[in-house]
Amino acid sequence: MIILLGGSGYVGAAYQALLQRKGIPFRNLRRSEFDYTNQAVLTEFLRREKPEFLINAAGYTGKPNVDACELHKADCVMGNAVLPGVIAQACVDAGVPWGHVSSGCIYTGARPDGTGFTETDVPNFSFRTNNCSFYSGTKALGEEVLSSFPNAFIWRLRIPFNQIDNPRNYLTKLLRYNTLLEATNSISQLEEFVAGTFACWEKRVPFGIYNVTNPGEVTTHEVVALIKKCGVSDKNFQFFKDETQFMQTAAKAPRSNCVMNSTKLAAAGIKLTEVHEAVERDLRRWVRACL
Repeated sequence: MIILLGGSGYVGAAYQALLQRKGIPFRNLRRSEFDYTNQAVLTEFLRREKPEFLINAAGYTGKPNVDACELHKADCVMGNAVLPGVIAQACVDAGVPWGHVSSGCIYTGARPDGTGFTETDVPNFSFRTNNCSFYSGTKALGEEVLSSFPNAFIWRLRIPFNQIDNPRNYLTKLLRYNTLLEATNSISQLEEFVAGTFACWEKRVPFGIYNVTNPGEVTTHEVVALIKKCGVSDKNFQFFKDETQFMQTAAKAPRSNCVMNSTKLAAAGIKLTEVHEAVERDLRRWVRACL
């Protein structure tokens, strides 16, 4: 049996769909039913149930975006920095291997040579560099908390998207925002992300950190061009003049825009679709939300 935490969220729901499709028994542990933030309670539960593996998709992202984390800092610290440590210790004490959904938003830009950040690069968009959003700071802190724990995967997600219109979907956000920020990013196709991360366990690849992004990088203008090419929208997309204008008029917290290297995942035998190909594929099968 697999234990899933955070199964009601955007990423967690995709894990539920994956496990159901594979016919793998799992239990979606809801905080409304069971306080898994209590280490002693969680440890006792894991010892009693003896799950094969645990997936943590729980965390605090803020709604409608990370700006909300600037207003709810205690919840953000608890969900992204404290809770992972609680789960890690409970899993160690109960002898349960597990995987944690982290974030690539702990980086900004690219490496000095222009290539993507690897799993060994020190986060440069964190509290320690004093240039981050509160959300990114807590996600980086969460990775620090987990750095000494064994038998755990840390999976870095970046700007999830798929073919389903949803407020959490990167493509939906581009369609609905009045004005866009031009940026270069690595991003993660949602179903490929959950399949790739779970494959880490299925294939028994070495524990550790993995950047789980679709290979390559993509700009906002390139995604907009694909939106038009695929006939999803023909609107006249407007762009901010620069990031300074974006921060002055539309955001409370700085944003992470970064390029990541996912070759470690590919070397483990887990390959995701090239990013432009994945975006175009999902736009060609776009499913609009029912209004």
